[in-house]
Amino acid sequence: MVANLFSFGLLGMDAFLVNVEADLCSGLPCFELVGLPDASVKEARDRVRSALRNCGFSFPVSRITINLAPADVKKGGSLYDLPILIALLSASSQLDVPLKSSAFVGELSLFGEIRPVNGVLPMAIKANELGIKDFYLPMENAAEGAVVEGLNVYPLKTVGELLDHLNDKKKIPPAKPVLLRDQERSCLLDFSQVCGQYEAKRALEIAAAGGHNIMLIGPPGSGKSMLAKRLASILPNMTFEESIETTKIHSIAGTLERCVSLVHKRPFRAPHHTISAAGLAGGGNIPHPGEISLAHNGVLFLDELPEFSRSSMEVLRQPIEDGIVTISRVHGTFSYPCSIMLVAAMNPCTCGYYSHPTRPCTCSQKAVANYLSRVSGPLLDRLDIHVEVPAVEFDELSARGASESSQDIKERVNKARGVQNLRYKDSPISCNARITSDFMQKMCPLTDAAKKLLKQAFEKLDLSARAYDRVLRVARTIADLDEREVIEEDHVAEAVQYRSLDKKYWRAR
Repeated sequence: MVANLFSFGLLGMDAFLVNVEADLCSGLPCFELVGLPDASVKEARDRVRSALRNCGFSFPVSRITINLAPADVKKGGSLYDLPILIALLSASSQLDVPLKSSAFVGELSLFGEIRPVNGVLPMAIKANELGIKDFYLPMENAAEGAVVEGLNVYPLKTVGELLDHLNDKKKIPPAKPVLLRDQERSCLLDFSQVCGQYEAKRALEIAAAGGHNIMLIGPPGSGKSMLAKRLASILPNMTFEESIETTKIHSIAGTLERCVSLVHKRPFRAPHHTISAAGLAGGGNIPHPGEISLAHNGVLFLDELPEFSRSSMEVLRQPIEDGIVTISRVHGTFSYPCSIMLVAAMNPCTCGYYSHPTRPCTCSQKAVANYLSRVSGPLLDRLDIHVEVPAVEFDELSARGASESSQDIKERVNKARGVQNLRYKDSPISCNARITSDFMQKMCPLTDAAKKLLKQAFEKLDLSARAYDRVLRVARTIADLDEREVIEEDHVAEAVQYRSLDKKYWRAR
């Protein structure tokens, strides 16, 4: 007897159809799995055998061959347990129902419980594209798959529930997407808790509105990390397309919360400085997303930037520029999106008090130079905004008046991002930080005075061509916050001041 049904596999961000074929024939009893399965797939033999017996079915005493087609693509994970079990039941005539328009994914326990797997959303999208009507998933993954319209997603707890449904004994209602409410703002860190640092707050508002990379530099205790961690509270709302793409990445990586349909808040990732280059970019025999991709459409915060290894910092250069990270391995080349806001914080020297107005620095000039040189010029050039975070004065700390709340700042950010969404709706650009060179002149019109000031800044500060583009993009965001379609002189002036900090620290040595 032969049976055939559908499941799915993952290659990078995309899912592919897998035909699970079961053949039972006479001969010495054995259970063979073919089709380039890895070790976790081969272990399905023992899980399926135990699950079948513990659910009251007989395990076929035959020569069993399970083929996972296409046979030239590596298969990994425990998601093929359920389709293998259903294929065996069909091939052994213990289940006689049509399965041509159905697909199955799930890991089995030894007692027939169905456990969650990773990467369900891209599989559900692919199933819908291929015309599959019914998709059977573990209960914890059902809300994620139910986001796809036109696909009947059935949540499963046990094999018994599935077979009762297929045999029309007890139907399972299709799952519906879980619409989560925004968490109460009280659980978020708020900018109203930050005393002083008005320039840094303004810079972070601009960065959030335009998706710009930003560097915070200042002495210990000045509030760099405090400010960066509150950036999540003013990030603009995600569009549906951004939510789908972000959810796909977290689903593949296994970091998506169970019973959640979509990621509805922009990610904020803050890896420790001991992370490897592979941890940032992604890796493995079959590469999985790294921290850069997990921060897609959100923030990657690198605290104490010079403490990261040189290889880890340099691996950021190409993804920051292109918005995509490509990983090549023996089994293929995989690309993951990584359109991120890079937020970096650092001290100006080892002791942290270089250029401090009142506290003397204990580092030698050579030690300061060596510390700052850990951040390369090319990486620094890719940071749109450089802002100094000075020590907070006593009067600011003791002031009773509350600072501006994150909600007020976020309203302005959302308004500016809404302008950008309308401006770029017919282009591949998502925000001002992603304006490409061919759109620069059209999207960033300047007044004559603004052009003159930009020319003077370019010559005086000896800016690179990349820095020129980034100044213009920041000026575009400032103009959007100011509700101006044409970039004016004061917008350029503010953008230029955010590119002069490297001259104070790096070029002054």
